[in-house]
Amino acid sequence: MLTVENIEKSYEGKPLLNKVSFAVEQDETICLLGSSGSGKSTLLRIIAGLEDPEGGRVLWKGNDMAGTPAHQRHFGLMFQDYALFPHRNVAENIAFGLRMQNHPQDEIRGRVKNALETINMADFADRKVTELSGGEQQRVALARALAPQPRLLMLDEPLGALDRSLREQLSTELRRILRDTKVPAIYVTHDQEEAFAIADRLLLLHDGVILQSGAPHEIYHHPKNVWVVKFFGLGNLIEGRVIERSPLKLDTPMGIIHASCEQYPPQIGQKATLLFRPTRACRNEEHCPNQITGDVVDQVFQGEAYHLTMKVNESIPLFNVSLSKPVPVGDKLSVYFKPSDVLCLEDEKDES
Repeated sequence: MLTVENIEKSYEGKPLLNKVSFAVEQDETICLLGSSGSGKSTLLRIIAGLEDPEGGRVLWKGNDMAGTPAHQRHFGLMFQDYALFPHRNVAENIAFGLRMQNHPQDEIRGRVKNALETINMADFADRKVTELSGGEQQRVALARALAPQPRLLMLDEPLGALDRSLREQLSTELRRILRDTKVPAIYVTHDQEEAFAIADRLLLLHDGVILQSGAPHEIYHHPKNVWVVKFFGLGNLIEGRVIERSPLKLDTPMGIIHASCEQYPPQIGQKATLLFRPTRACRNEEHCPNQITGDVVDQVFQGEAYHLTMKVNESIPLFNVSLSKPVPVGDKLSVYFKPSDVLCLEDEKDES
């Protein structure tokens, strides 16, 4: 469907997008995820035809979109502020794009009715948009984007103005709507939980390039490098140096650690970073050669588990674990990790 090839763009003389390439398939929702200023919204505007790239191409079914103005691309676009018309009611807001395209009145009424049913607001047609809650306004903006039956839907931080509880609720509903309408979509956000809830596939944008691409569960379980782990907050990162390759062992400030590596073959003497996921810690040392011992300095009850913070030593002042039972603050605690639960990541700063 949509193909983005080697898109380049600079901002104030500095590269913002550096040969970015990806594709969106039929019925697929992809999420552009990255920190603020990573170029997500700029990339969306280039695809929409609102900005020109400095290099690369945007293609639809193999046809180059260069020179095709935004209103002729038949792409739907929804922004964070919704941009609803306060002097028009719900139905009139949804119908606006259809009237601009000169659709017959009967067709407009039918599409507005279908759009309202899709967002579960069939009884809101005559309601003033100023009387709607933030979540209801978000739904109306989505219905307005869907009513012209776009061949691609693009959403730029659509839930960013809402509080967290409402974002969680609406992200689930938005996922349902995108699946039901079968419209391919590009969703831009900096919120990891939102991206995990909505996307079929994540594209992590960092320093102008797509650092990793994959289904949410793939990226969560198989992060490519240290930046991905830090961005998602996946766990404790401890640096070490490889002393043995098979089985993989590293010398760290916590002693010798047995680990696994999925991304690259580390060499003896090479620096690397180890990921310890808090939820993989256990109290039973059977089959778990990696022992981490420290003093409990904090404990937070999180419903299903207790989040504990340990002070291991001066080199590792804080180490987080998640356990099913509490441990009093001040107690000494030993936890254990299987080698398969300690992931070895390449240290990007090590160029030796």
